[in-house]
Amino acid sequence: MTGKLPEQTALQTVNDELPRINGLNSMDYRILYTFRRCPYAIRARMALAYSKIDVHQHEVDLKNKPPELLKASAKGTVPVLLLEDGRVLEQSMDIIIWALTQSDPDGWLSTELKEQGDDLIYYNDIKFKPLLDNYKYPKNSEKNDPAYYRDKARIYLNQLNSLLKSNRYLLTDHISFADVAIFPFIRQFYMVDTQWFEQSEYKYLQTWLSSFLNSELFIKVMKKIP
Repeated sequence: MTGKLPEQTALQTVNDELPRINGLNSMDYRILYTFRRCPYAIRARMALAYSKIDVHQHEVDLKNKPPELLKASAKGTVPVLLLEDGRVLEQSMDIIIWALTQSDPDGWLSTELKEQGDDLIYYNDIKFKPLLDNYKYPKNSEKNDPAYYRDKARIYLNQLNSLLKSNRYLLTDHISFADVAIFPFIRQFYMVDTQWFEQSEYKYLQTWLSSFLNSELFIKVMKKIP
């Protein structure tokens, strides 16, 4: 299965006056609009931190979105990265790929692994994420039964667990862009019912998840913005 990720969009350019935050002009500073717990924002922040790309982070109140964000990106969701030249990266995968093309010391973005990684991320974003949302918020779902959506998610969890039987990480024995893109969503799934996940048959997936949860990179990007 190969599909176009919903987040793989062309870079946009802000042609009029660029937004300003705390007196900083986006032509001089990269500005990242983010929300600490959002899995899309987490994966973008992890890639930026790994690539050692400095950004001025702006934590967004999702119930009171700043006009600067809405001006830069009409969709009004995070993450959004505003570059010095006025380009706007509105999707987390755009941010990840851009960051890795700037600096990728450990080879997260491999040509040989990209197609397989894209397939995993496509399934994660298109198929697994809706199940995750319904599992996490069953009162808003059609079935109103978290166990129903958890069972539906097993197809993807089984696939990931099977991949991890052969490699330390999803595609190989070192971290790739696919691991970082998928990890925040598995973390969110795990947090819905930690006891169930820890007692499940997904032992390889548990080990993989734990390695990220305890990593310096994840701990760093989850620090609250002063």
